[in-house]
Amino acid sequence: MLGPAFVAAVAYVDPGNVAANLTSGATFGYLLVWVLVAANAVAVLVQYQSAKLGIVTGRSLPELLGERLSPWPRRVFWVQAELVALATDLAEVVGGAIALQLLFGLPLPVGGLIVGLVSMGVLVVQTRHGQRPFERIVVGMLAVITLGFLTGLVISPPDAGGVLGGLVPHFAGPQSVLLAASMLGATVMPHAVYVHSALSRDRHHARRDTGLVLRATRLDVGGALAVAGLVNIGMLLLAASTLGGREGTDTIPGAHAAIVSALGPVIGVLFAIGLLASGLASTSVGSYAGAVIMGGLMRWRIPLLVRRALTLIPAVVLLAVGVDPTWALVISQVMLSFGIPFAVIPLVGYTGRRSLMGRYRDPVLTRVLAWTAVALIVTLNVLLLWLTVTGAAT
Repeated sequence: MLGPAFVAAVAYVDPGNVAANLTSGATFGYLLVWVLVAANAVAVLVQYQSAKLGIVTGRSLPELLGERLSPWPRRVFWVQAELVALATDLAEVVGGAIALQLLFGLPLPVGGLIVGLVSMGVLVVQTRHGQRPFERIVVGMLAVITLGFLTGLVISPPDAGGVLGGLVPHFAGPQSVLLAASMLGATVMPHAVYVHSALSRDRHHARRDTGLVLRATRLDVGGALAVAGLVNIGMLLLAASTLGGREGTDTIPGAHAAIVSALGPVIGVLFAIGLLASGLASTSVGSYAGAVIMGGLMRWRIPLLVRRALTLIPAVVLLAVGVDPTWALVISQVMLSFGIPFAVIPLVGYTGRRSLMGRYRDPVLTRVLAWTAVALIVTLNVLLLWLTVTGAAT
């Protein structure tokens, strides 16, 4: 009964997370470990709510929104959701292209095209052979991501005292506040919320014992997000223990060069392989999420491979015209900040409705925690967006 949450969890270890975690560790050491711990706790709650909605109602979050919104609001909602999906896909392709450049010296546009083609192959498996083989491939990539990003900790273990100190919530000036907002704001990815409700619906809704399925789903979500959280925290710890004080570590290539210098070429290769797996897995899941969004809100169906080809074009064009990849990642995260409230607010509202969820409606404590998490996510994303637009992010 496990699997859907591990697919959704890939969104939490995408190239955007890699950039944020490495920057945090390289700049502030262990200071913001507590941010990732808190972000992961929020992610567990939100992803379980998404899975629960799909299991109990038999419909995905986009489908429920499509049924309840009138035509014009539904079209506007779909446009913003598609823009979010495109921004997500852009970040994943760029991250995979950077990884191929680090590993083989390939030009970024060529790397982006290869990432897109490989992700098409993964989607062919989902289209022809069903959800379970697709889940196994993505979970396998998650295992590669985990190995690639955590191996360096064996050679350069973190300082135990520093880690414990980092669990105490505190900041060190405005830049640390901005970085914390970025880390938290990018954690709950809108497409992961949309797609998890569909994955869980497809896997579990036909089962009769809903209570048993929900208990298994709690284990699924807890285990998957524990792995994702471990990877994110591990990246920060690796950066804190090896990159502190080094020049040029504010970009992924710069951080990779510093890791090679500090820990050797083998660890550098493993890191790049982890980044490549991150981009491949994330872009495959992102394309599937885009299809779920379009089908639920607009009731349009286009082949997954056609959609993958269409959404690949903007990313490859940006890389071909020489757009700085780090800048592209930053812009994609700003666009994602627009989409998070649109996903989490209706999600928490729906799971709290007795008319929709019946006896599986969220209890009072869960609703309080969920709305608190929503308020935190929205506030931090508005803060991040405002700082970016006003130029304070620089």
